[in-house]
Amino acid sequence: MEATKKSGYSHTLNLPKTDFPQKANLPVREPEIQRWWKERRIYERMLARRKAQGAPSFILHDGPPYSNGDIHIGHALNKILKDIVVKFHALRGYFTPYVPGWDNHGLPIEHRVQEELIAEGRWAPGEPMTDELKRELRRRCRKFAEFWSWRQNEQFQRLGVFGDWEHPYFTMDYEFEAKLVEVFGELYERGYIYRGFKTVHWCYHCMTALAEAELEYHEKESPSIWVRFKLRDTGQGTRDMGELGGEVYALIWTTTPWTIPGNTGIMVHPEFEYVLVETGRGTRDAGREFYLVAKGLLPIVADELGWDNYQVVKEFVGEQLRGLVFSHPLYDRPSPIVTAEFVTLEQGSGLVHTAPGHGPEDYEVGVREGLPILSPVDERGRFTAEAGERLQGLFVHTEGNEAAMEWLTEAGALLKASTIRHNYPHCWRCRNPVIFRATTQWFMSIDHAGHRQKCLEAIERVKWVPEEGKSRITAMVQNRPDWCLSRQRAWGVAIPVFYCQGCGQPVVTKETIQSVAAWVRKEGSDAWFDRSAKELLPDGFKCPHCGGSEFTKETDVLDVWFDSGCTHRAVLESRPELRWPADMYLEGSDQHRGWFNSSLMVAVATKGDAPYRIVLTHGFVVDEQGRAMHKSLGNVVAPEEVIRQYGADVLRLWVCASDYSQDVRLGPEILKRLADAYFRFRNTLRFSLGNLFDFEPDRHAVPYERLTELERFMLHRLAELVDEVTKAYEEFDYPRVFQTLQRFCAVDLSAFYFDVLKDRLYCEAADDLRRRGAQTVLWEIAKALCVMLFPMLSHTAEEAWQHLSDWRDKPESVALSDWVSVPTAWRDEGLAEKWERLLQVREEVKRALEVAKVQRQVVNPLEAKVTLIAESALADFLREFTVPLSEVFIVSQVEVVEGARVTEGAILVPSEAFPNLQIAVTLAPGEKCARCWQRQESVGCDATYPDLCARCVSVVRSLHGASSVPG
Repeated sequence: MEATKKSGYSHTLNLPKTDFPQKANLPVREPEIQRWWKERRIYERMLARRKAQGAPSFILHDGPPYSNGDIHIGHALNKILKDIVVKFHALRGYFTPYVPGWDNHGLPIEHRVQEELIAEGRWAPGEPMTDELKRELRRRCRKFAEFWSWRQNEQFQRLGVFGDWEHPYFTMDYEFEAKLVEVFGELYERGYIYRGFKTVHWCYHCMTALAEAELEYHEKESPSIWVRFKLRDTGQGTRDMGELGGEVYALIWTTTPWTIPGNTGIMVHPEFEYVLVETGRGTRDAGREFYLVAKGLLPIVADELGWDNYQVVKEFVGEQLRGLVFSHPLYDRPSPIVTAEFVTLEQGSGLVHTAPGHGPEDYEVGVREGLPILSPVDERGRFTAEAGERLQGLFVHTEGNEAAMEWLTEAGALLKASTIRHNYPHCWRCRNPVIFRATTQWFMSIDHAGHRQKCLEAIERVKWVPEEGKSRITAMVQNRPDWCLSRQRAWGVAIPVFYCQGCGQPVVTKETIQSVAAWVRKEGSDAWFDRSAKELLPDGFKCPHCGGSEFTKETDVLDVWFDSGCTHRAVLESRPELRWPADMYLEGSDQHRGWFNSSLMVAVATKGDAPYRIVLTHGFVVDEQGRAMHKSLGNVVAPEEVIRQYGADVLRLWVCASDYSQDVRLGPEILKRLADAYFRFRNTLRFSLGNLFDFEPDRHAVPYERLTELERFMLHRLAELVDEVTKAYEEFDYPRVFQTLQRFCAVDLSAFYFDVLKDRLYCEAADDLRRRGAQTVLWEIAKALCVMLFPMLSHTAEEAWQHLSDWRDKPESVALSDWVSVPTAWRDEGLAEKWERLLQVREEVKRALEVAKVQRQVVNPLEAKVTLIAESALADFLREFTVPLSEVFIVSQVEVVEGARVTEGAILVPSEAFPNLQIAVTLAPGEKCARCWQRQESVGCDATYPDLCARCVSVVRSLHGASSVPG
């Protein structure tokens, strides 16, 4: 270009001109674009347009994030994925209302407010709250949740996510809370809800029951103890056990010594083989000792306990042991043998200590076998008086464990104690290990009326992306226990149950539900805490059991997962623009046991089917080494930091480029690579826009039949691109969208088409048909890229769209356009096959030109002459092209000759891809044109423009005449 400026011909060239800047400056430009969207109400107009067209709807129902802090990078991944889905379907012609929501109740917010009350000296942990203080806590919780909901609202919008941000849903909205009351009433009326004394996960720090979805599993060091239970009575079991001339013991292993006081039985598998072994531990004075263990574990047990000279005395099948009764090692009570199918041979002795008050499986067995359900542990995790004076008041996980082991040692029951590291359930909020304790709670039955099987059948009717999600949720539904709905908290929707003071029975009727729901619609869930039972109940209400008229209220609130599990009822059914069921739920993979699961439970029970047709799950965000992000590791990547440095579109590109089905990596190096990829897209758009500066589509577009073969080939490639990208979007395969578009921009455009076009675009006359044809295709490509990139790079696609020249009926925003429509004529497989073969030849020519450069035959390939020495069929093929081969190969001259011929002074390079082709490279004859830089023999033939080739003389003469340009 410097040479051109010196020659004085630069103003005769059609050099690119555009206001679309090379430097993106996204952190500044994106908020301007978002303000433009908002001022022109682009999202609302996008919906109104589709609604007016009678378009089918596509409803992505938003899973509500928790409103207790700034958004993190996982939130960004989730919301951007949702936005990609919604925008693609909008462009494809669907009506796509997206209503964002927030989860407002629950423990994390309550904890934050409790910390404030503690700091103010108004409350101490463990103390009961007065009604007034509880009301104050709820007011503060609502204010806290409201603040963070709207704060996150702004942060999500900064990501470029389209949605009804002015009218989101909140689970603390009065209407939403009233709907929860009504859904609870529906479930109660249908027989799903019951009150029971059952074993639940319990957080002693938060002092509340926890659902499975509220647990996290972390490594924990626990005691590992072997305990013996002495035979008490053979009962209906194997009677000759008591006639062996020694003591018979059942051997158990456990990692929770604190549960031994709750033991009321010993489980064996009914089909496993068990043996009675004499260990040689006894002496003639002390008597012989016999131990009952699983045959498959005997070698391991013997090694663990140092039984060097054991002898098998008897063998049994587990079922034969039923009826044997052993003595509890600490208390004077029986511990009978019972059977259970879930007993395994993975570890321990094959006999499992059973404490029905401290484990859900133990509880089920205890109920079935009529074992006492003991739970001598209070809500703070301390032993109660039921455990005995020696243990009372001790915290179970520390001094309680130690005291239990000391007592077992004194009783002669502890054979060995050590420690073990294993995965153990922890509270998701406070991160403390939980305990199991049996308490009276409200539950939803999972097996009532065949509910579990109905849920499993509903799962089969849903499309799961990725497919493994189906097996995950299937396993969780197959194995999940009844849903504990009770939470011993203040911030939430109260369980709408009254208790008759006359007969003590719980009272829930259609009338009570309707009355409570009406109060909640008027005053919110605070009504339950602010008003008396008499006020909440219908006038003159009587107990349906005994006719009593005095009632108390339930003090527990509903599990927060019940809130989110009812969003499909409270939101999809109440918003006129939405409908039930949703087309899609999209959340993290942990929601197979969370939101997907709770929503399924409520939907199948109340509506008869799943609330979603498609479920897409994504992994968690980890650092570049695959480690979880933690402040302590210093590897946390905050969305606002990425946006501040790179812009939201680079973050969106990361989401689209990542395999979301796995954990997604992010860090500085990944962001740098993505920034480079972003600029490849941006530069592609800029090249197109820069070369369309004088192109008015309605005036200058060239009809398809008048385009050159090259342009028609590129439209065929564009049609293929649209097909590939559309299919990838439809299959939610966003990495393939990214890779396909990137490859098209880098290979088809940058490395080929754009390179080939430069001479024609810059050097031909502005209105030359071939130049206008090239601009027509560039315009089609730019339009298509803007549309296809919009779900991924929303701000950049909109910015480029605004720089495209206007045409008749051009939508004001790319968001208001339709998906790329491909005319049938663009698809030409024969032409494509022909040009793909030519491109193979082009690669061979490029290789030959590199050899010529290395050997200094030519300095710039543009100055070269290429002679293609080919056999007749290939030569005929190459001569068929109407587009000059010199343009395709970007050289000055091309000659096609047949037969073996050596061009004097040429570098001769045999083709690797075509056996009968040789490529000769020489410096092209003639002189270098000062305007187009090609070497042509016509340079010097014109007296006025002696430094120009014939083509450039013609263009310049038409522009200015002989006197206006120096020669």
